[in-house]
Amino acid sequence: MRIVVISDTHLLEGSVKLPDKLLEDIKNSDMLIHAGDFIELKVFEGLKAIAKDIKAVWGNMDCEDLKKKLPEKEVFKAGKYKVGVMHGSGASGDMVQGLSAVFKNDDLDLVVFGHSHSAFNKKRGAILFFNPGSPTDRVFSKYNSYGIIEIADKIKARIVRL
Repeated sequence: MRIVVISDTHLLEGSVKLPDKLLEDIKNSDMLIHAGDFIELKVFEGLKAIAKDIKAVWGNMDCEDLKKKLPEKEVFKAGKYKVGVMHGSGASGDMVQGLSAVFKNDDLDLVVFGHSHSAFNKKRGAILFFNPGSPTDRVFSKYNSYGIIEIADKIKARIVRL
C-alpha cells in the first residue's frame, strides 16, 4: 500500500496551487492522508476527487464547515498496521509527547500529524511519528515537503522535498 501524506496546505481559492509532482503522486497512490489545515472546504473536496481514498482531520486554521465535516482525530487500519491522525499543536518534538497521551489507548503503529510545517520522521518506542511538513508554506521550515509511506511487511516512511 502506498500512501501520500500532506498537511498544512493552507490553500485559499485563487492562492498558490499544490505542486504538480505532489498531485501526480496523489493520483498514483492507494490513499491520501491530510493532517489538517486545508483552510477551505473546496480544498478537501478537490483532493477527495483525485484521491482513491482519503483520511483527513481538521486543523486549527480550518473553517467551521471543515470542522463539522472532519474529525479532530482519526484511527484506522492500513494493511496490518494501526494508524492515528491528528493535526497537533506546538513544535514537532513537543507534539510527540502530547500525541502519545492522546492516542495512549489506541495501540498504534504510526501517528501522522502536522501543525509545525516542519518534517518529522522518528520512532519513539514502537510507534513511528510522522509529520510531512507543508507542501506550500515554509514559515517554520527551510523547504516545502510531503510524505510517502509504503506499507507491506514493514512501514517505510520518507519525506519528499519540493
